[in-house]
Amino acid sequence: MNPLQNLELVEVEDINSLSQEERKFEITDLDSLNWVFRKVSALHAKQKEIKQLADVERERIADWERGELSTITNSLSFFENMVKVYHMQKLAEDPKAKTISTPYGKSKTRKSAATPEKQDEEKILQYAIENEMDECIKNSVKWAELKKVLKIVEISGEKVVVDNNGQMVPGVTVKPESISYSVEV
Repeated sequence: MNPLQNLELVEVEDINSLSQEERKFEITDLDSLNWVFRKVSALHAKQKEIKQLADVERERIADWERGELSTITNSLSFFENMVKVYHMQKLAEDPKAKTISTPYGKSKTRKSAATPEKQDEEKILQYAIENEMDECIKNSVKWAELKKVLKIVEISGEKVVVDNNGQMVPGVTVKPESISYSVEV
């Protein structure tokens, strides 16, 4: 913000201190329009200055927060690992010690069985095909693609579904036209 803009802001403050009756102003010519533009420009500059300062402070506070939380996070990890090691020892001594409870907290264990995990779907599919595991292979129609080639025609007064060749498609019925209503409040 330059010194001229500071003077404009002083004038704005003076105007703001006036009552509603005294504050009445009207743009009547280019000079009065220019006067208003100077005030608007000064206010925009002040607004930008305040936002820049706030951004710097927010970043400084965020850095401080990260610093403070990193030591706390490290301490939490350290203590939680100590609890885990202790619980592992107790579980080795007594396999039924799945929960250790004190007035200030609990340490719980949960055992999960080993399970297969998908890593490469193409290799799995190839394996299933080679080993004739047909019950494990999903074989389905791409309904959206099929609907593009289907037509509804009327044969003997009944609507039926046919393909591009005019052949009736089994397993497909005609859902009658309907109108749905909903109320939104």
